[in-house]
Amino acid sequence: MIEIRQLQKHYGDHRVLHGVDLDVAKGEVVCLIGPSGSGKSTLLRCINALEAYDGGHINVFGETVQRGSKTVQRGSKTVHALRSRMGMVFQRFNLFPHRTVLENVMEGPVYVKGEPPRQVHEEALVLLEKVGLSAKADAYPEQLSGGQQQRVAIARALAMKPDAMLFDEPTSALDPELVGDVLAVMRTLADEGMTMIVVTHEMGFAREVADRVCFLHGGYIVESGPAEQVLGNPQHARTQDFLRRVLHPTGNTRSLP
Repeated sequence: MIEIRQLQKHYGDHRVLHGVDLDVAKGEVVCLIGPSGSGKSTLLRCINALEAYDGGHINVFGETVQRGSKTVQRGSKTVHALRSRMGMVFQRFNLFPHRTVLENVMEGPVYVKGEPPRQVHEEALVLLEKVGLSAKADAYPEQLSGGQQQRVAIARALAMKPDAMLFDEPTSALDPELVGDVLAVMRTLADEGMTMIVVTHEMGFAREVADRVCFLHGGYIVESGPAEQVLGNPQHARTQDFLRRVLHPTGNTRSLP
């Protein structure tokens, strides 16, 4: 479903991605882990044409995502078609503050895809039930917790009926007690066979849900493999060091779990 070959991205003299290769099959869940600045979020943004890239090749749903700056211009038919099939959930929720929860979920199908409002209304209510927020349909974003807002953002992305979902650290802006509800929704999507690429620091989630984990460092995929292998028995020294720091933040680094 997604094929990336030798992807390169730089900002001036700062090289963010160095020849990244990645394939994602239909129904696969791939978690991208690694330190801040390793290129994880940039990789997602290139896949979804939010960033132009400087070298290599991206193929999504059988179509090439062009690398030039024209690709990311508003109104591009190619980009519009891509984003209608690939939902993306960001660190920040980006909900419309002047619209209710229900209206936020309905926005894309009605105004972007031109679907009948009555039909979209019913489908949006089903999605809000799916993310556990049917009782908040008439609330406004400012009346919700961060975790609730993020679940609305997931429902909004799902309303476009995507073939794949990209998650860019969807829990990083949440208080710890709110993380579980968002991850539960994502687990449900994975169980239902949604193709997903997830940038995350939630190692427990990656171990439980991911078919494959890729560790990025310095713009390279340093190590990739089944979740249990990469997280439980990493082979590369950089992966080992990262997991020690993440899993044992108090300094007890004698062994990995």
